[in-house]
Amino acid sequence: MKYAIYGAGAMGTVLGAYIARAGIPVDLISRNEAHIAALRERGAHIVGTVDFTQKVSALLPSEMKEKYDVILLMTKQRENAQIASFLKEYLKEDGALCSCQNGLPEPKLAEIVGADRTYGCAIAWGATFRGEGVSELTSAPSALTFSLGAFGRGGRLTEISALLGCMGKVTEEKNFIGARWSKLLINSAFSGLSTVTGETFGIVSKNKKSRAVALAVIKECIDVAKAAGIAPEPVQGHRIDKMFDYRGGFKKKIAFWLIPVAMKKHARLISSMLQDLRRGKRCEIDFINGVVCEYGERCGVPTPYNAKTVSLVHEIEEGKREIGFENIDAYRDL
Repeated sequence: MKYAIYGAGAMGTVLGAYIARAGIPVDLISRNEAHIAALRERGAHIVGTVDFTQKVSALLPSEMKEKYDVILLMTKQRENAQIASFLKEYLKEDGALCSCQNGLPEPKLAEIVGADRTYGCAIAWGATFRGEGVSELTSAPSALTFSLGAFGRGGRLTEISALLGCMGKVTEEKNFIGARWSKLLINSAFSGLSTVTGETFGIVSKNKKSRAVALAVIKECIDVAKAAGIAPEPVQGHRIDKMFDYRGGFKKKIAFWLIPVAMKKHARLISSMLQDLRRGKRCEIDFINGVVCEYGERCGVPTPYNAKTVSLVHEIEEGKREIGFENIDAYRDL
């Protein structure tokens, strides 16, 4: 069997190191030449909540020659159409492309590689790139979970599950769109606000001003899911749609105080979108909070807090606004 991770950045390097450490050959593929050189020379050094170094196979895209049984896609979504078309040529006839991206990328990937070759995985942990060959795992070891689903018939679901299981617990989701939406809810609130403020998920959760905004973003996500007929799946055993849904003031207060508890294992995380902005790159906010707005418009549900997050991030990208916690004040009049 031939396996690859395409887009071996922060998270891809961590996952690849775990798979290789389990004794399964996997190619880590990235366009970052210095990172690939460091992986070849020194191996993948994983720091943070763990600390180990693992020898790995690392390639540039131009060095790909073989066809793969499974390719785990871990790039940003902005180039998905181009990348999926490229990777299609490196999949075996019955090979699988499994998106480990945020948002809801599977429908468009399926148009390119075929529904029965398309899989998706919602990842509930985070990592930060710390330099060539080094990635920081920022989630607790007990929080290393995956929600896996098939877009089509899913003939390789068990095989992909075993591959991801080298790192953590894998749940094979029958209601995959619900699992995707649960992760989208978390990313819209905490990745979005981490990007806007420049802070960790923990700071966003603990500060009362940003926590109130996060709860408003979550509520919009829940309301949109209801209107769209989507039933969010539990995350690490917790029904987050039930925990954070509210109508009256009492339930809202409970939801407000639950947020720091729910995010405790992920307090050290910062958004990958924030990392992109700090490197002068455009990020994938349109594929996170923007998807909630898109579904909300389609279903007739207002999403002003998600829309404001999208707007603020675009202002930062365009140089009209700086990253900073004071951006929370921009939500005040919504």
